[in-house]
Amino acid sequence: MSEKVSLPTTAGHSVTARLFRTEQSPLGICIIAPATGVAQYLYDDFAHWLTEQGYHALTFDYDGMGLSVDGHVRHSRSDKLSWAEHDCPAVLNYVTQTFPDLERTWIGHSVGGHMLGMMPSTEQIDHAITVAAGTGTWWYNSAPTKRIAWLLWYVLVPVIVPVMGYWPGNRIGIMCDMPKGVIMQWRRWCLRNDYCVGAEGNWLKQRFAAVRLPVRSLAFSDDEMMSLNNISRLHAFFTGSQVERTVIRPEDIGERRIGHIGWHKARYRWLWEKYFTPLLARQKGA
Repeated sequence: MSEKVSLPTTAGHSVTARLFRTEQSPLGICIIAPATGVAQYLYDDFAHWLTEQGYHALTFDYDGMGLSVDGHVRHSRSDKLSWAEHDCPAVLNYVTQTFPDLERTWIGHSVGGHMLGMMPSTEQIDHAITVAAGTGTWWYNSAPTKRIAWLLWYVLVPVIVPVMGYWPGNRIGIMCDMPKGVIMQWRRWCLRNDYCVGAEGNWLKQRFAAVRLPVRSLAFSDDEMMSLNNISRLHAFFTGSQVERTVIRPEDIGERRIGHIGWHKARYRWLWEKYFTPLLARQKGA
């Protein structure tokens, strides 16, 4: 079972999170920062596994996504930078105030990994693991995504979003519904060689560089969105961190496929046992 909590942000909106408590004496708390458009409930299997390992786990939805949609997604004024500026600090403040004596591990899936370099500060985080996190620059994407990304960014988004006032992904079957600010900002970044840093400039470059905690990166060889080049380019922004990357192949865990989405479902428990268990143990100094 989980406890639902509403977390007010400095922007005036609230984000909805859920807390999964371990029945053991807690070793720490893991914050699962979701990928764009991946609702927090999809991480439930992984969150429950973390509690079995002795960790509390917290999932959440960014403003305008999942349980954090207030009314209709078109009413959200958020973008990805506001997620980092307001939503993520609200989550971290809650965790820090609720569990002041526990070490905090940030597990960022895709854009959840980007958030580390976009937040005002990562001082409340003790450890970081990124999963399938890379830049979105479309000509570096893996082949399956690269074949259609140009259509999305050059045709569909600039035509549909101004008319609808949001991205109606659920209706057209491409990704999910997203706030206008999120999809338009994402488009602008994906058309730049240096992604968000190239689009936003030196201040964001400095935020990435200011991250000092070690970053453990997990990448999947068959990721249909993030190529290893995308992943390398994102983690190169963390110039002040020690970055360690592990590339996981489906055959390493006895599977035919992992991909960008799905590693957090119960069928991938062996992946968690083989790769997350030693990372969490290292962070505890074991």
